[in-house]
This record gives sequence, structure tokens and C-alpha cells, in this order.
Amino acid sequence: MTKRSRILITGASSGLGEGMARTFAALGRDLALCARRTDRLQALREELLAAHPGITVSVHSLDVNDHQRVFDVFHAAHEDLGGLDRVIVNAGLGKGKPIGTGRFDANLQTAQTNFTAALAQCEAAMEIFRTQRNGHLVVVSSMSAMRGLPRNLTTYAATKAGVSALAEGIRSEMTATRTPIAVTTLHPGYIATDLSAGAAKTPLMASAEKGVKSMVHAIEREPHEAKVPAWPWVPMGFLMRHLPLRLVAKVS
Repeated sequence: MTKRSRILITGASSGLGEGMARTFAALGRDLALCARRTDRLQALREELLAAHPGITVSVHSLDVNDHQRVFDVFHAAHEDLGGLDRVIVNAGLGKGKPIGTGRFDANLQTAQTNFTAALAQCEAAMEIFRTQRNGHLVVVSSMSAMRGLPRNLTTYAATKAGVSALAEGIRSEMTATRTPIAVTTLHPGYIATDLSAGAAKTPLMASAEKGVKSMVHAIEREPHEAKVPAWPWVPMGFLMRHLPLRLVAKVS
């Protein structure tokens, strides 16, 4: 399998993106880190270069809802690193409100960030990969994509189902045309991050360290799809797909 030496990660200033940046840096990979909070990106860059002086780390201010900026930043990162081997579409929002309760604004923001902005990132990445005729697109979805979910999760789950279908559609084309571009969809379960800080505690919650380790391990294998961590989310994924909706709603 081809070693992916030059990796772009969006949403890299905190949470899973930050954790993946640290893990890939320890593997000796060159990184382009993108997020809105450039102060945190700069601090992370200094930390990574001090710990791994042989790598290159570029940082880019990016609000993924500024779609033209997404294309500009991805091409700038391509220039900085002398190419891009892997793009991890990770930036997203976890907030939302029950449908019909007067908070269309919150649900719209989640839909725009988690789906429309992800589409822009996939477009920008695939534009580069098609030119290169090589690359690895990684789309970070969620176990929430397995079913429609109630209350605050309704819009979030719908956006994650959308990005999973988006990634699968791109993969379908690459497979049918025998184009050497890999596409991986990650479905993380409950992982302790900034986004989950206000969530109810659950025995299914994995530590950030375990979650990031399982994500990076899956990314390196380049499967079509991976539920991470595999335990308990592979069997949970089966149950979520097949249990009656009323039971899925109780455990969401």
C-alpha cells in the first residue's frame, strides 16, 4: 500500500482533528492543518515541530463555510507540501435542536457545516486528486448516520447520513472507472472530545486517545468504511440498522 506522506486535516485545532495531527506527526508525516482558530493551530505546529523536527507542518486559517476559501486553502496546502496524498474531511458541528421548536437557525448551521461545507471540501480534494490520478479522501461521518435519530440529533444524524452517501458515491465512481483514488468513510462512535463535553455520560464513550488511535489505524488501512472503535461499534452498527426505530431512539 502506498504511504501517504502529505496529509491535510480540516478541523485540526481541537478534538479528533488535533489528535489525528499529533498521531500522524509521530508517524513522520507532513501536515497541512486547517481551522478557524489559528492561534491554536500555531501552538500545535510549534509543538509538533519541536517533537518531530524532520516533518513539515503548514497551518491555514479556514472557515469551511467560506467555500471559495476551501478551494484556495487546499491548493495552497498542495503547493506548501509539494502535493497532497490524503485529505481528511473532519471539520463539523455537533449542535442541533428538535425539529419544529423554533431553532431552525441552529439546525441550518449544522446542515451547512456538516454537509454543504463537506461537499466543498470533497470537491476541492477530488479536484487535486483527479489531476494527480492518486490520493486518499477520508470523510469523517458518525455512527449517527446509521438511522434517523430524535430530538437534538435529528439534523446532525441526517447530515452525517448525507456525507456517508456522498463519500460512497465518489467511491462508486472511482471503483467503476478504475481510478486509483481511495475513499474511506469513518463512522466514529462516542468519543470524548470538545463536542461531546456536554453529552450524557455513557459506558460506550471511548477516551480521546483510544478513539483517535482507532481512527488513524483505520485510515492507514484505507478500507471503504470503518466503524471506530471497532468494539463496540461494529455490533452496535448492526443493531442500529436492524432494531425497531423506537428502540434505537431510546439509546440515542
